[in-house]
Amino acid sequence: MADKEMMERAEHVLYKTYNRFPVVFDHGKGVRLYDTEGQEYLDFGAGIAVMGLGYGDEEYTQAVKEQLDKLTHISNLFYNAPSVRAGEKLLAASGMDKVFFTNSGTEAVEGALKIARRYYYNKTHGNAPAGEIIAMNRSFHGRSLGALSVTGNAHYREPFAPLIPGIRFADFNDLDSVKARINENTCAIIMEPIQGEGGVYPATEEFIKGVRELCDAHDLLLILDEIQCGMGRSGEMFAWQHYGVKPDVMTVAKALGNGLPVGAFLACGKAASAMIPGDHGTTYGGNPLVGAGAEAVLDIFERRRIVEHVREMGAYLWEKLEELMASSETVCGHRGMGLIQGLEFTVPAGPIVSKALLEERLVLISAGEKVIRFVPPLVIEKADVDEMVKRLGRVLEHI
Repeated sequence: MADKEMMERAEHVLYKTYNRFPVVFDHGKGVRLYDTEGQEYLDFGAGIAVMGLGYGDEEYTQAVKEQLDKLTHISNLFYNAPSVRAGEKLLAASGMDKVFFTNSGTEAVEGALKIARRYYYNKTHGNAPAGEIIAMNRSFHGRSLGALSVTGNAHYREPFAPLIPGIRFADFNDLDSVKARINENTCAIIMEPIQGEGGVYPATEEFIKGVRELCDAHDLLLILDEIQCGMGRSGEMFAWQHYGVKPDVMTVAKALGNGLPVGAFLACGKAASAMIPGDHGTTYGGNPLVGAGAEAVLDIFERRRIVEHVREMGAYLWEKLEELMASSETVCGHRGMGLIQGLEFTVPAGPIVSKALLEERLVLISAGEKVIRFVPPLVIEKADVDEMVKRLGRVLEHI
């Protein structure tokens, strides 16, 4: 079946909330994708930072297939071994105390917000107004009403107002801005250690350490959203480990499942016991199938030293993007860590991304109006970086 026919069928069937590119992908191998007509694409988007191990990893696929033959779902009324083992490995990698598996990053954020509100409720014995949460401008935490409420982009929020109350926005990397928004009802501060959708902005060390100190001084929970920048992408297993700043609550997803829909929120210390049985739940979260996938991912990360590989490839990608910036008048900025980097342009990034995809068979994604985000599979090699730069360079010659 031709791509065009399938795309026309999709427009009749699927709810129109995406402006999709005119490509139907059929399969992938390593860091390459192939459309239904057999054309090969170099992927530097990884399904929006999801496919950390790339496509068709045999060890991962075998683990999921074996679980598929045994048991896919049993509900959280019962225990299942794959999710227990995955949970143990995730806690060992993070140093957190407890984990709750969700179906997505957005749901992980919802759970984290509930921990914050419940912690404040317990602390005040329910005799105070609802706890307020400080979030960051330019942030992105998801599309559900709760996650949207703490997303620092009015464009996303306005059509769905009123959202949950008690949210105050501060400026990322501006500690005085955060201080000014703390009051007697504040219960938590939520932020990404590296803002992804907002333009690939890493936190400064002074800022993230200062926020941690504010939380300690005012008995607030620090929630760090590692959905995109976690799972090795920054060059540490979790981006906060660069700074030595441990959160009270952390959210993860994306590369945790390498394509399976799994996320998690993790808590430690005082936050780990804030919620009690009946406070939260999920039908599918942490079922045996996604548990087996997450367990396989965590095993592979450790055995193949994926994080060390990211450090090496991240440094090489940085070097090559610096060279590209020096040779192009349309590139005006470069920032990021590991394999989450961004190039800022003097012109809109959308047409560049589209042109790269359709003319050079290069998958890239934007982050805001004028930033291209580089979040490839974590298993890329130097030759893949060289090929990406070559293809992107040809696109920029005609911008």
